[in-house]
Amino acid sequence: MSEIIKVGMADLKICKSPNGVTTLGLGSCVGIAIRDPLTKIGGLAHIMLPDSTAIRDNTNIPKFADTGIEELVRQLVAAGALRVRLVAKIAGGAQMFGAQGRANAVRVGERNVEAVKAKLLQMRIPILASDTGLNYGRTVIFYPETGDFVIKAIGKPEKVI
Repeated sequence: MSEIIKVGMADLKICKSPNGVTTLGLGSCVGIAIRDPLTKIGGLAHIMLPDSTAIRDNTNIPKFADTGIEELVRQLVAAGALRVRLVAKIAGGAQMFGAQGRANAVRVGERNVEAVKAKLLQMRIPILASDTGLNYGRTVIFYPETGDFVIKAIGKPEKVI
């Protein structure tokens, strides 16, 4: 019997097939699902902010795109995933509040998505699919066995990327 492991906000978890990982309430946050398709080892990070160097209290590694993705990859490789085979899917990064101007505080979702894409590019991890932006929150479930990234949102049809 498979288990669905919960990932909290500013958290990350890894798992092996047939288990999956889920996180609730991705608003401006971004969920990064990474897996090794051969070993079927995967994980999910729920990042809140783009850059750990811009914040004084930056000890929560999974909270930030730059440190959270590195830590997720480190844990996947330690569990037996091969670094060069890793692939990613991302979701979230919504604009949850009305945009009065384009101040950085208002653009958190957009900045999170940009930071995640830049970090994955830097680490040479291809993004196979994404569901980002717009103005609604998402709940996601990732299955490393198949690579299915299930996205649920209130009032929207469920989608799998």
